Amino acid sequence: MKKLFRYSFLGLLLLTIDSQAQQSLSANAGHSHNDYKQNIPLLRAYYAGMGSIEADVFLKEGQLFVAHELKEIKPGATLVKEYLEPLYKLYKQNGNHPYADPKLKLQLVIDVKEDYQHVLPQLLKELKPFQDMVNRPTNPDAVSIVISGDMPVPEKFKDYPEIISFDGRPTTVYTDEQLERIAMISDELTHYTVWNGKGTPTKIDELKLKAVIDAAHQKNKPFRFWATQDSPNTWVELEKFGVDWINTDAPEKLRDFYLRKDKLTYTNPVAYPVYQPSYKTDGADKKVKNIILLIGDGMGLAQIHAGWIANHGNLNITMIRNSGFSQTAAANSGNTDSAAGGSAIAMGEKTNNRYIGMGTDDKKRTNLVDTLATYGLKSGIISVGDITDATPAVFYAHQLDRSFSEAIAKDFLDSHVDILVGSNQKSFLQNPDADLMRKLENKGYTLSKSMTDFKQKTSGKQLVLLPDSATRPVKDGRGNMLAESLKKTMQLLSTNKKGFFIMTEGAQIDYGGHVNDLKYVVTELHDFDKTVGEALRFADQDGETLVLITADHETGGLTLLDASASEGRIQGEFSTNDHTNIMVPVYAYGPHSSDFTGTYANNELFKKILRLVTSK
Repeated sequence: MKKLFRYSFLGLLLLTIDSQAQQSLSANAGHSHNDYKQNIPLLRAYYAGMGSIEADVFLKEGQLFVAHELKEIKPGATLVKEYLEPLYKLYKQNGNHPYADPKLKLQLVIDVKEDYQHVLPQLLKELKPFQDMVNRPTNPDAVSIVISGDMPVPEKFKDYPEIISFDGRPTTVYTDEQLERIAMISDELTHYTVWNGKGTPTKIDELKLKAVIDAAHQKNKPFRFWATQDSPNTWVELEKFGVDWINTDAPEKLRDFYLRKDKLTYTNPVAYPVYQPSYKTDGADKKVKNIILLIGDGMGLAQIHAGWIANHGNLNITMIRNSGFSQTAAANSGNTDSAAGGSAIAMGEKTNNRYIGMGTDDKKRTNLVDTLATYGLKSGIISVGDITDATPAVFYAHQLDRSFSEAIAKDFLDSHVDILVGSNQKSFLQNPDADLMRKLENKGYTLSKSMTDFKQKTSGKQLVLLPDSATRPVKDGRGNMLAESLKKTMQLLSTNKKGFFIMTEGAQIDYGGHVNDLKYVVTELHDFDKTVGEALRFADQDGETLVLITADHETGGLTLLDASASEGRIQGEFSTNDHTNIMVPVYAYGPHSSDFTGTYANNELFKKILRLVTSK
């Protein structure tokens, strides 16, 4: 007597959540549901790399037509013309493989809408000209033909040739022999949960979902849910449960999600320690002598929270108690770039995108560095990127376009910046003004071309032009250049009795957002946060230093999906490769930190800082 596979629901619930290792899927695990409804049937799913493509069929006038209902049948829309012939052509082009990559597999799911008794014989007849493509029993590289919908009972599987297999159901009992004809096991998601793909299902529903998937895996069969939402969060959750096929009506969207999956996930196995502030002068109504402004370029709340999760639930930034929000719109656009966003902070009024220290009237404005110099403050400008790029440039230059790198470098001659640290040696050393470096030397600047040289300086004005390799991404081995630059600059400028202003930019949080690379974003956020820790430590030791942390804008439209602070694991999605208009946070620590709470335009930061200095 054949052994029967029987599972009680109670028995299934006893299978633990971790009984099946979490899958690591790819686009080839996509099932293009109701594929014939696409504006280009077969080919959209095929070129998206789907491993399963579904076509509903009806028998009409001796041919199989693809349609969801009889009334939707269109002339010429036959299974042969829409699927078998174009697929066969591709199969031959690929050297008798479904895809050019021989590792990729393909199954064609034929969903019989009615009357399988007549449909299946006609299907077998229509498959005959393509036998070498569909004969999976003798050719492991063949396209699998899987019957779904109206199907024969399992006892009748043996009446059909083995070139077709069947889409099983979890509630059906199969013998060993019948199970060999099952290609996968599928069921409707709503049979187990009301979860609609947003957030996570309840624990009870999660157990139900895991139980039915695990039961299929116990039979060595892949599993698929249909009637699922098309969203990254749904795909993440289904993959966690262990499904083998991701049902989708958006094959290209699913492909893009999996193609970029490595860039959308990051795990930091070991957390770095954060500084514990003393809060002794935090919020105190006392003199502010020094101001350290740290700008995380492209850093929004999502980036900060991603960094917090990846550092196992801790950041130097989140140790700060006082915070507010900065509205970043440019004068000529709701969506700002770093030039307009930085200029608003540096000169106290909003301006046009791409403008560096210039008003909307195309005239120069006095920046914060030069203004503070009239009160005796010395200044340092630091970037972990190109020092002529927009954010650092707005504190010393005046140009109508941020791309004028050589002109920006020349503007440094007229600036009151005492220490400038960043990369892009070429714009200074090979400037059209051949005498630029001599002129800077005459103004008292000492040139350093490495961090080693800079760290040996004990006084005076410093121009630190690092090779581009010194500001490569953290993930590529940069090290702690940003934090070390801030520490050295604080040391040099703290000898000034009137105080100092330092702007330190975490430039490459923005770079990671532009390329939609979560690891890039988070590792740069962590580097920036470690630099924040050094600023907080100095502020506690000094007692008269205000630390401000903000961004010029948010980049990437980052959305956080699955996450575990205990594991340092984060998964996200980006909505754009550009900047967004969303407000960015402002964190403040030290004397008068409460002055920076609330919501205000980004140019108000200039005014708030100036009020503190002029009230000395």
